[in-house]
Amino acid sequence: MTDAASRPLLTVLIPALNEAESIETVVREARDVITASIPQSRFIIIDDGSTDGTAEALGGLMAEDDRIRLIQHPKRSGKSAALRTGMIAARSLWVATMDGDGQDDPRSILDMVAEIDLTTVGDRALVAGWRQNRTDGNSRKFASRFANHLRRSLLNDACPDTACGLKLVVRDLFLAMPFFDALHRYIPAFTRHLGFSYVSVPVVNRARAAGESKYTNLGRAMAGFFDLMGVVWLMRRTHVPAAQLLLGRSADEV
Repeated sequence: MTDAASRPLLTVLIPALNEAESIETVVREARDVITASIPQSRFIIIDDGSTDGTAEALGGLMAEDDRIRLIQHPKRSGKSAALRTGMIAARSLWVATMDGDGQDDPRSILDMVAEIDLTTVGDRALVAGWRQNRTDGNSRKFASRFANHLRRSLLNDACPDTACGLKLVVRDLFLAMPFFDALHRYIPAFTRHLGFSYVSVPVVNRARAAGESKYTNLGRAMAGFFDLMGVVWLMRRTHVPAAQLLLGRSADEV
């Protein structure tokens, strides 16, 4: 059995795909910022089948700090799969997520942590980031606004920015959600559906320093429509909020 005293208070998951140019800087900044306030933090980077040396770029940093761990997918499996891999490996009650491209400011995670108690699970089981100054192009902003409006009208999740990579969620709640390739876009909706509440917190969105986006507007729109219809069906077929058993659980019980 794992010694509770050695269990991290927070785990930060960072999915990455072909981010060799920036990943070392991203992880180093996250480590420095977050451990300054939460020393008992750990960091798991999930390399989702990169072909550019992303894993190798982290070699030096991992050698100097055993709080940083790398897990590699043999082939690209998608962001939701990367998050699920990280959640299974995490040992903390709460888990934070951020993207590996440098656009998410890790200082925003500390603002999100201020909204909950890392040692227990209450009614609020998710803190979702809300990008106030999106640096994406106008076409992507328009597509996101349209998708958010359609999703909110069908799912009633009231989330202003469900695709933001910055989230703070109870680990076992995420693992209780039905898994599919686009789950990361519906975490707020399933949080509500399983009987918990969440809050959206303004976060900083920065310009990408290197690399390129892994998504196109057309590809995202086509996949997103079918995903949304699937989520509507899943929610209509899920009637027992078993995840409510997590209420009142403490970090010592993980």
